[in-house]
Amino acid sequence: MNLSSALRTPVGMSRRHFAQHIAGSAVMASTAFSFGNAIAANAEELRKNRKSAILLWMGGGPSTIDLWDLKPGAATGGPFRPISTTGNMQISEHLPLLAQQMHHLSVVRSMSTREADHNRGRYYMQTGYVPNPNIEHPSYGSVIAHELFDQRKELEIPPFVKVGGGGSGPGFLGMAWAPFSVSSNGQVRDLSMSIDDRRLAQRVAALDLIESGFIKQTRVGVPAAGGPASEHQKVLRKTLDLMTSDQMKAFKVAEEPQEVKERYGERGFGQGCLLARRLVEAGVPFVEVDLGGWDNHNDIFTTLGDRKLPELDKAMSALVEDLAERELLQDTAVIWMGEFGRTPRINQDSGRDHWARSWSVVAGGAGLKGGLAIGQTSSDGTEVESEPYSSEDFMATVCKGLGISLETTYTSKNGRPMKIAGGGKVIQELIA
Repeated sequence: MNLSSALRTPVGMSRRHFAQHIAGSAVMASTAFSFGNAIAANAEELRKNRKSAILLWMGGGPSTIDLWDLKPGAATGGPFRPISTTGNMQISEHLPLLAQQMHHLSVVRSMSTREADHNRGRYYMQTGYVPNPNIEHPSYGSVIAHELFDQRKELEIPPFVKVGGGGSGPGFLGMAWAPFSVSSNGQVRDLSMSIDDRRLAQRVAALDLIESGFIKQTRVGVPAAGGPASEHQKVLRKTLDLMTSDQMKAFKVAEEPQEVKERYGERGFGQGCLLARRLVEAGVPFVEVDLGGWDNHNDIFTTLGDRKLPELDKAMSALVEDLAERELLQDTAVIWMGEFGRTPRINQDSGRDHWARSWSVVAGGAGLKGGLAIGQTSSDGTEVESEPYSSEDFMATVCKGLGISLETTYTSKNGRPMKIAGGGKVIQELIA
């Protein structure tokens, strides 16, 4: 896809085309410009009172009983041993680097949710609402980007960046708050710049004129503001602005020193975490980095011990340590979670199955306390023995830590009032 073909596309577009159009138009700018002295001079200002969040999404449902809430000696416990940390909890022996950063992070061990299906669980954990065929709810990323955007009017790059994998969308907030999807090296495939500046200006002006006229037309079933056509015009204008933005340099992970890239790990997740740090430094309110592969119904302990946990340990520990060293962690919430946990019972294939009744999530930074183990499960991990927490509660707590008012209420496209974070209660122990 190139800009020339994009500008010839009719106005009536699907949501899928919107997302492709956003990604296509924006990344063309990433190779065209570099940071100037003005950006460097403003770097310190960008860090002041600028809250951000990084979601490390573990697609597939990670086995938190083998990571954050081990049960040594129990029949359900598995072979991994717990080790001490710099916080008040023990975690898996396969996370030794993270163990040294746990004074920055807290584990909520008493998550008890209601969706053990991958798609429904992802939707629920990323929106704070169970799926509803009549309403598409906005994701964590879209909500937080929307609420924090006013803190950084100078931001020219997208406020919600999704690194790798799929993701939940903006729902009724509209396509202006959709995730801008990139690979772990900050690039989007199938892009080329094949039009000169003069022709580009002519085509942009022509398309803007056509879209403006189309939006103003009265059509049955379309709101006065123009509906999808108006949304598309806003998105296109924003992405075209990127073509003159020095801030696009934030996506150029390859420019980092080799030792920094090695510190994070040079696989996709490690480089995605490094990209997340660069984007937060540039002022992006929300970054999601995906590490899939946690649907371990068989041979789970080999998969975790040999592959998944070493990759997670290296990248996540480097991210937390780097944010702290750069004095960014105090304003950046780091969130680790998947759609659910996995069964305490080990199945006949040496794996664990889907489990939402008792599992763990991790958070720290911004207005969230580190070093704590919050909540408790039974000795075999099958039940929550303390106060259980839901997706709504966890999302409300993150929003509270970021200074987002929990009284915020949106109106969906069908006119229903929707309270932020699904009206969840704050996990008070986690608030600094």
